[in-house]
Formats: sequence, structure tokens, C-alpha cells
Amino acid sequence: MPEIAANPGATYAATRDRVEDYFDRTATRVWERLTSDAPVSRIRQTVREGRDAMRGLMLSRLPGDLRGARVLDAGCGTGAMTAELAARGADVVAVDISPQLVGIAEARLPQAHRARVQFAAGDMLSEAHGTFDYVVAMDSLIYYRTPDIAAALTRLGERTRAATVFTVAPKTPLLTAMWTVGRMFPRADRSPTMVPQDSRHLVRATGGRVTRIARISRGFYISECLEFRP
Repeated sequence: MPEIAANPGATYAATRDRVEDYFDRTATRVWERLTSDAPVSRIRQTVREGRDAMRGLMLSRLPGDLRGARVLDAGCGTGAMTAELAARGADVVAVDISPQLVGIAEARLPQAHRARVQFAAGDMLSEAHGTFDYVVAMDSLIYYRTPDIAAALTRLGERTRAATVFTVAPKTPLLTAMWTVGRMFPRADRSPTMVPQDSRHLVRATGGRVTRIARISRGFYISECLEFRP
């Protein structure tokens, strides 16, 4: 059975705040380099390749022509997905919890697409962002528990016409072992840890509105693409 939280909103907020602190305190430079063309270690190269493959998979779930569509890039990071959505003609709201990552994304966006993109630093679930035709959330829900993800998808679904395409860390032996080891560290000393998900639990927690699409595995990058339809 999936884990049931007494107050999903409270646990979501607590995790969100830890993620914000982690990226703005220690991880921004790592992600800036990882998502650029700069040389990286062999391990990080597999992560880069995996993320590129996952971005392509997620984009394949959306129409090739997005002119007239409004899309939320929930957890835009350094902006690779944002740029591709704008290139397809979408009006994009690109949101990330980290102001520093939003700044990098804005600086990297080609001038030709700037009129189509609105950047914001803050909670990707905020109703202030408006309504959408599609939502993409690449690796931005991986730190949350099943009830929190289900609640987040439901909130987004209330303002989304077509679909939310998102990723989770799948429940594999390797990722489960990493999660277990991470929980052994004192809370103040550990960065946010990916929470491995069994997609069947997410299907049940959302009343059958989640569909499994595919898994991408490249070395140290393992992620599963799913789709939520309201």
C-alpha cells in the first residue's frame, strides 16, 4: 500500500523548502555545469545523456506545434525544456523554486523566444501562475512522497486542460538502497533525497488518472516518465 500522510500539504511544503535551500546553497554551480556543454566526469556525463533522453521523451507526449498553447514548465531548472517548448510556439510559464536557477534559465534563453516565456521563482503549484493546456515537470517531483505527488498532480490538474507529463524516481533496488542510506544521516546534514516510487501506487492514489509512459536509464540517471490526465 502507498504511504499515507496525515497532512500532505505540510510534508510537501517542508520538502519544497529543503529543496530550495539545497539548490541555492550548494547545487547551483553543479547544475549550471551539468546542463551546459562544459566537460564533466564520466558519471555526470551519463546523467546529462539521461536527462537529454528524458526531455526528448517528455516532449514527444506534446504536440509538435504548440502555437496557441499555454504550458507550465514546473521546475524549469536551467531552462533547456523551456527553450524547446518556446521553439514549438508555446507560451511558457517557467517556474523554479531556486531563484539562481531561474536566473541561469533566463540568461540562456535565445532572444528569439523571450517574448513567449514568463519566468518566476517560487512554488510550481501556485495558483498565481494561471491555467494551462499542458504541464511538464521533469525531475521536479522526485523528492516527494506518493501522497504529496498525488496531491500536487490533482492541484495542477484543476488548472490544466490536457495533461501533466512528469517524472519520478522508479523503485529499483539501487535507488531504494540509496534512499535508505540517505535517511541514516542526521536531518540537518543531508541534502534532499529522491524518493523511489512504485508507479502502481501513484495510479491508485490518483484514482487511475496516471499512465506509465517509459523509463530512461543511462548510467547513474534512472527516471520514469508518467502522464496525469485530469
